[in-house]
Amino acid sequence: MYEQINSQVLAFSKSFADNAFKAQSLALEGFERITNLQIKTLENRAAAAASFWSEAAEVRDFDDLKAIWPKGVNLAKETTEKFYANGQEVFGVSLKTSEALGQLAKGSFEAANDNFTKQVNAVKKAASSK
Repeated sequence: MYEQINSQVLAFSKSFADNAFKAQSLALEGFERITNLQIKTLENRAAAAASFWSEAAEVRDFDDLKAIWPKGVNLAKETTEKFYANGQEVFGVSLKTSEALGQLAKGSFEAANDNFTKQVNAVKKAASSK
């Protein structure tokens, strides 16, 4: 009796540890993808801003200012669009990661339910045969 309980607890613990490891791996992969997206966008925008400000530093008169003004407005527009698009990509990665974690949990619950059902049916069968 105790051996059966110990084996069940051991099997459950192993299953839990495996699923926890898989969940951690999924979460870290999602976090890594999100971090890469954020860093690439930030690097891209920092380079664009540095380019603009180096050009803006060379402005000496009103005509140069009139020429660079549309570039500044365009930089602000592009930066806003890039950050918005990046936010959408991050949301998509987060959604996919949460769906994968949900499928992992669902599979774990279904496996535990199947195992429990098999054990109950085995006990019923053993009780009815006596």
